Amino acid sequence: MPPSNPVIIIPGVTATYLRDEYPLPPEIIWAVVRKSYERASLHPDDLRYEAREPARVTPGQLYEIAYEEIIEELRDNLGEREDRPVPVYPFGYDWRLPLDQIEARLADFVEEVIDRTRLMRHYHPSYAENPRVDLIGHSMGGLLIAGYLEQYGDRGQIGKVVSLASPFQGSFEAVIKVTTGTANLGTSPPSSRERKAARLTPSLYHLLPSFARGIVVPDGLPKDLFNPGLWQPSILKTIAQFVHRHAVAPGDETARAARAREIFAALLEAARAHRTRLDGLDLAAAGIEAKDWLCVVGVDAVTRVGLEVVKRNGRPEFAFRSSDRDNLWETGSTPKEKKLTGDGTVPFEGAVPKFLPFESLVCVTPDDYGYWELGDKAATRLGGFHGILPNMNMLHRLIVRHLTGRPDRHGNTWGRPPPGVAEPDWKPPLTNLSKG
Repeated sequence: MPPSNPVIIIPGVTATYLRDEYPLPPEIIWAVVRKSYERASLHPDDLRYEAREPARVTPGQLYEIAYEEIIEELRDNLGEREDRPVPVYPFGYDWRLPLDQIEARLADFVEEVIDRTRLMRHYHPSYAENPRVDLIGHSMGGLLIAGYLEQYGDRGQIGKVVSLASPFQGSFEAVIKVTTGTANLGTSPPSSRERKAARLTPSLYHLLPSFARGIVVPDGLPKDLFNPGLWQPSILKTIAQFVHRHAVAPGDETARAARAREIFAALLEAARAHRTRLDGLDLAAAGIEAKDWLCVVGVDAVTRVGLEVVKRNGRPEFAFRSSDRDNLWETGSTPKEKKLTGDGTVPFEGAVPKFLPFESLVCVTPDDYGYWELGDKAATRLGGFHGILPNMNMLHRLIVRHLTGRPDRHGNTWGRPPPGVAEPDWKPPLTNLSKG
């Protein structure tokens, strides 16, 4: 048997260190405990670069607290023999950018991993004949995989895919992040600096919810969040202030306001176009089948499942209420009610991709952490299930099974069907997967 494919781990939004290469030595501006919003803010004239120039911000390592364990477990367990390792590569990326730009860099990295793997003796010659890479994406990483496959899948370089808690249809937390500066997308307290930076971060708009259920909009306002007319005016005011402070030629107040409207509309339209691409992903055209994709959805955690937009003085305003957070996974009496759940950040309906069969989804809960995973259980209570989900030992075993095709001889992998799918109709991409 040839070795398993090499693996690339793609993290979620904000989970890659950022460093400014302009100073010597380079300075870390974004890490687990250090976040310089001013230096991470993007320029209103060109959202590829920083507002505070001169600078050159580049991605660094993945957050070790979320990804070190899964990387080490896969490196240890994917290979059949110690002297025949399966490479597992972390893919750090600049999570601020539009996702199509990151996908192009992922495509280059896939090529690099293939070339490096060809240099490993135990992969030659079988690997050289049909080189493939397996991809694992957490949170926004799953969106990047889907976008990569839609754009570059015809190269035939991907074998199997795993997505963990990915907001394929978005999350209300992205709305809160852009509006207030804080959300369950991160753990920092509210701040005006974070709010200003978020409003000019293209990737956050790619996470807006596009599913209809849960959004309540009064008559006379647009019905979807990719329309600028549904957003409160404070967003445009912040962008106009950025234009005033950082644009090379900011112009007068009228010109700044017009430029702000142009920037905001472009951010939303780019995000809408990307979501449309993902929704239309053709797996066959990308060279894979539904059975090659393990889509894991986190459930049974209190999650924001609704958002109401109200009119104040004729203008839209988001009404963020604690009552819009719910978890009816165990108590709901119908499949519709049971869908009012999530992983604390991504609501269930936001995690359902349009390009996979609904009955293939595998749901996991915080109870799936093992007895000895006390630290991860504590981290779930403090930081949320969504962010720490990649640390779950059972998921590591599940991923190894999926990527290698090994049987489950000890019954130590499991999952749950999505609401409304009876167990006989559940078709996860692994055989003999027990119901948790």
